[in-house]
Amino acid sequence: MHFRAILRIVGSLMMMFSCVSMVPPWLFSLLFDDKAGVVFLQAFGYTFSTGLVVWFILRKYTTELSIKDGFVVTVLFYLSLGTFGALPFLPDEGLGLSLPDAIFESFSGLTTTGATVLTGIDELAPSILYYRQQLQWLGGMGIIVLAVAILPLLGVGGMQLYRAEAPGPAKDSKLTPRIQQTALALWWIYLGLTLICACAYWIAGMSWFDALCHSFSTVAIGGFSTHDASIGYFNSPLIEFVAILFMVISGINFGLHYFAFKERTIAHYVADSEVRFYLALLFAGTVITFIVLFFFSHTYGFFTSIRYSLFEVVSIFTTTGYATAQFDAWPNMLPYFIFYGSFVGGCAASTGGGMKVIRVMLLCKQGIREIHRLIHPNAIFPIKLNRATIPNSIIDAVWGFFAIYIFVYISILLVLLAVGLDFVTAFFAVGACLNNLGPGLGDVATHYGNLSAVAKLLLSLTMILGRLEIFTLLVLFTPMFWRK
Repeated sequence: MHFRAILRIVGSLMMMFSCVSMVPPWLFSLLFDDKAGVVFLQAFGYTFSTGLVVWFILRKYTTELSIKDGFVVTVLFYLSLGTFGALPFLPDEGLGLSLPDAIFESFSGLTTTGATVLTGIDELAPSILYYRQQLQWLGGMGIIVLAVAILPLLGVGGMQLYRAEAPGPAKDSKLTPRIQQTALALWWIYLGLTLICACAYWIAGMSWFDALCHSFSTVAIGGFSTHDASIGYFNSPLIEFVAILFMVISGINFGLHYFAFKERTIAHYVADSEVRFYLALLFAGTVITFIVLFFFSHTYGFFTSIRYSLFEVVSIFTTTGYATAQFDAWPNMLPYFIFYGSFVGGCAASTGGGMKVIRVMLLCKQGIREIHRLIHPNAIFPIKLNRATIPNSIIDAVWGFFAIYIFVYISILLVLLAVGLDFVTAFFAVGACLNNLGPGLGDVATHYGNLSAVAKLLLSLTMILGRLEIFTLLVLFTPMFWRK
């Protein structure tokens, strides 16, 4: 383990983070003259100086990163960013946030969870609103991926960091021969989608500020909004359609977007098994929700039922967390049905949360294979994806992830029950944070401000577990990891 080299890189990343995250909202504060700019200058000073001191002391310790080093750098960076990212929320008397509240809000942004402790969002300073949205945008593609793209000092170690943060069961896939080129390609696609989304929102009727801010959280599948009523504030079917379109796009593997741009074709979307399964889930969820809302409960009229069903299913299933209606108050099983869709989440290598579509699809295929084996014990039934046989190592990894996911879920649930939360609130708070969804059911349907400080800090850790897909963090607590 190269601790000095690890801390040197973390110091460099903190300096980078302070520039890309604190300077833009300060400029927005000057533009709107909202008097909140000083908090960003202070946060920039603390973060940059801390990173500079760490880097300067350890600047001579350069070495290639091992796999273990990559895990440690990624975890330390997210923990440090979440902590220093909370600084702009603390000095602002208008927010009145405690330290646990500020940390919760910061981690929620960086992990693109979208859970909030704030109320009265409409009254916040524009620079604070922008900062919240920007946190989600930086966390969407992954701040580590950004670092690999723009910091050549990481050298060959960039691959280890990329693997530690990359979502999905296959960690070694690269779009280009060099990992830095892969990271740059992903971020260019990410930036392009964000700009197109912002223009679409603006054309649909948003102000330029709302359009920019919501494009950040839409493409990042984050869910933060500049209004308490979220997308429902605008009450516009056209704006909702734009949100639906880009939520669906952002929930697809960004590698496919890269090839679509490179090859000038969309045929590979149709040919991809994961995308077809993903779109089928969204379609089925929308149909079921519509049937219950219109035919069984008569909650809305025909077109309104279609409108709300489609938006809420896409928003929750992709783990975005936008709202146009209070789905938690919908009748029958709908709130639970829609929420459970977030456990699937988006595709691998997308900005969506959850367990990822490919894992759920492989679990289903494995279940079907076991049924076939009962009927034909001596037969061989390979599991295929896109007409290619999936190695048993991938299947084992999926089963391992699922087992650890359930164990972590139950463990955190029990701790929350121990600190005083009721079962409904605790169950859905864990699910919402572990899946990086945001809104839950019970007392966390709208915000998390009423929870205790212990619960907020534990759920902040849960968001990190979800963003890093559990293993990246848990591996640090295994004895084998620290053996030479």
